[in-house]
Amino acid sequence: MTLEQRHDHPTVEQLANALASGRTTALQLAEAALARAEDPAGEGARVFTRLDRERALAQARASDQLRAAGIVRSPLEGVPVSVKDLFDVAGQVTTAGSVALKGASPAARNAPVIDRLQAAGAVIVGRTNMTEFAFSGLGLNPHYGTPRNPWGRESNGAGRIPGGSSSGAAVSVTDGMAVVGIGSDTGGSVRIPSALCGLTGFKPTQRRVPTAGALPLSSSLDSIGPLAASVACCAVVDAVLAGEPQRELAPPPLAGLRLAVPQHVVLDDMDATVGAAFERAVAKLRKAGARVTDLPLPEFAELGRLHARGTLAGAEAWAWHRALIAQQGDAYDPRVRMRIEAGGRMGAADYIDLLAARRRWIAQVQARIAPFDALLMPTVPQVAPPIAELERDDARYAEANLLMLRNPTLINFLDGCALSLPCHCPGEAPVGLMLAAAGGADARLLALGLAVEALWRSPTET
Repeated sequence: MTLEQRHDHPTVEQLANALASGRTTALQLAEAALARAEDPAGEGARVFTRLDRERALAQARASDQLRAAGIVRSPLEGVPVSVKDLFDVAGQVTTAGSVALKGASPAARNAPVIDRLQAAGAVIVGRTNMTEFAFSGLGLNPHYGTPRNPWGRESNGAGRIPGGSSSGAAVSVTDGMAVVGIGSDTGGSVRIPSALCGLTGFKPTQRRVPTAGALPLSSSLDSIGPLAASVACCAVVDAVLAGEPQRELAPPPLAGLRLAVPQHVVLDDMDATVGAAFERAVAKLRKAGARVTDLPLPEFAELGRLHARGTLAGAEAWAWHRALIAQQGDAYDPRVRMRIEAGGRMGAADYIDLLAARRRWIAQVQARIAPFDALLMPTVPQVAPPIAELERDDARYAEANLLMLRNPTLINFLDGCALSLPCHCPGEAPVGLMLAAAGGADARLLALGLAVEALWRSPTET
C-alpha cells in the first residue's frame, strides 16, 4: 500500500503494518508525500515554509536499511511526519511563520521533540506554515499564504480557513503530505485545525512534553501535540514526544462512563451544523450507555473577568517580542502585532495576580469535574468560515478568532489535556467533539477517546 492507494487518511498502524509486510517502503512513502507537497496544483506551497526533500529521502533510506537489518525503533519507523515552523532544527532558521526572523541565526541544535521523533525513526518531510508567531486560531498568514481547508476548497482558488495556528500541520495530513503533523497548542492550536479539517488532535498536559527549542508564545500555556487520523495515532506520537514507552491503551466500556457537558459558555453561539453534530454525538453516547450529565461550571463564565486586565499569552508574548518589534515591527502581520502589543499594557502586579487567580480557578474547576471521566463539548462552535471574508474584514476576523479560541482556551487555562475527534457525518462540514480532563489524566483520556472513536466508526451506528 502506498499513499496513492489510500482511501482515507492512513493511520500510523496501517502504515506500520504495510512497512512490516513489505507492501511498501519508507522511501516510497516519503517520495509520495514529497510529490504531493511539490505538486504545483496542490496546497504544498502554502503548507510548507521549508520542504526538506533530500534530508527526508536520506532518513527514509536509512529507515529501510535498519528495517532490513531487523531494527524497528518505534511504530513511527519510516512514517512521514511534518513539524510546525516553530521547532528548532539544527542548521535551519526557525521563522515561526514570520518574515521578521528570516535573517536570524540558524538553530545550533534540535528541539528535544525533533530529536525524539528522529530517534523513533520518523521521516521529517518539512516545516509547516502557521499563523505568524502562533498568535491566532484562524490560520491566516499574509506572508506565506493560507493553506485551504480540504472542505469547501474551490477550483477558482477560494476556500475556507484551516484553523490555526497549526494550519499547515493540519493540511499536510489531510492532503497526504504527511501522516502526522506536530503542532503546538497554547489556546487550541492543535485542536482547532483538527476540528475544522476533520482530523484527530491531542493536547497533552503541558509538563509532559518539553517545550525547549520551540519558539514560545506563552510559557505558561504552550503545549506540543499531534494532528493525525486517529486516537491511536495520537497516542503513539504522544508517547514519542513525551519520551515515554509505547503503551497498550485499553478502551473502557462506554456503558457507565461519566461524561459532563459544561452548561456555561461552551454551548453558546453554535451554528446549526455544529449544534446538530454535537446533539447527535451526545445522543449516540447515551444510547451506548454513557451517563452524560449537564454540569454547571460557572468558573468558565468567570474567565473573562479574570482576563479583564490582560492575558497570560499576551503578557508573555510581549516579553519575548518587544525587542524584535522594536527592530522589525513593520515586518509583522498587523493583526498579530496588535495582539502582542496589547500584552505590553498589562502591569507586573496584574500578571502576578492572574497567576494566583489561575491556581485558585484550577482548584475550583478540578473539584467540580472530579466525579466525571471527562468533559464533553464542541471543540469550536462554528464551522470554518471563508478565508476571503476574514482577510477583508478586521471586525469579522476578531469575532471569528475569539469564537475559535474560546472553548479550547478553557482547557489550556485549566492545565488539562484534551482530544478533538471528528463527529460529523460523511459529506458534512467537519465538526470536532472535544473530550477533556484535568492535568495528568492523559492516558485515561486517550483510552476513553479510543472507545468513543470506535463507536463513531461502528458500521451499525448511524
